[in-house]
Amino acid sequence: MWRQLSAATGEVEAESLSDHFFDLGALSVSLQDEGDQPLFEPKPGEIPLWRNTRVIALFEPDVDLSSVRSAVTDAFGEDMVAHWREEDIQDQAWERAWLAHFRPMQFGGRLWIVPTGFELPAQEDAVCVNLDPGLAFGTGTHPTTALCLQWLDSQPLQGKSVIDFGCGSGILAIAALLLGADKAVATDIDPQALIATHDNACKNGVEDKMDCYLSSLMPRMQTDIMLANILANPLIELAGKLAEWVSPGGFVVLSGILREQSSDVMAAYVPYFAMDNPVFLEDWTRLVGIRRGA
Repeated sequence: MWRQLSAATGEVEAESLSDHFFDLGALSVSLQDEGDQPLFEPKPGEIPLWRNTRVIALFEPDVDLSSVRSAVTDAFGEDMVAHWREEDIQDQAWERAWLAHFRPMQFGGRLWIVPTGFELPAQEDAVCVNLDPGLAFGTGTHPTTALCLQWLDSQPLQGKSVIDFGCGSGILAIAALLLGADKAVATDIDPQALIATHDNACKNGVEDKMDCYLSSLMPRMQTDIMLANILANPLIELAGKLAEWVSPGGFVVLSGILREQSSDVMAAYVPYFAMDNPVFLEDWTRLVGIRRGA
């Protein structure tokens, strides 16, 4: 059994309170929205917080929560503990709890994402990506990733080169290689994403076909397929740069775009690409275009 406590606070104080919980011996600290404020468009490298944020700390079972509360009150005042919660958390097999929510998933006709601990699908032509959630985003469960995986499954990728821009876990680059692509480059602003991508590439036996770069260190190159599953505003800002990396006749595949943002993103790419009609899944959009001749 573990002890969990939390307090609601403003975005300015949330980071300080998180640090204070760690100083008081917290094993982990997490943040969640205390109100109903969506955060769809952080800038690259930015980690925004909600105006009303709940800071949740997990402690060892023998911790004296009254002492923790007293220390927080002394440091931040009575207002900080006005919405204080304390509860005991039962031990559980966390790996099994996670597996209950993440199972093999099929995308298109033959592509599967298969987590550790599950049997491969009994499908003769199945292409399986072995992937577990880690610290980087991208497991196939989100509609934006699903839209990109479905597109990859539908394409003849033999001999093609791919850039996975904003690679996260590397799921798109790895899937493209397993589906027949000849070479992939994965890039992200987060070094942790590159570590996760390399580890996942090794797990799937495609590390010799993949290069990983921080976005700021990407060399000049051109590719047959540019995959960019990030967010609408960065996609708009990067339209010209991404276009430079795509060979004439090559594809750009864009996701991470809300339905109502699709027309603005498409407008940014029309000068460089002949764009197909948007494809929607739930509230999210995939845009695909073919690079116009140089």
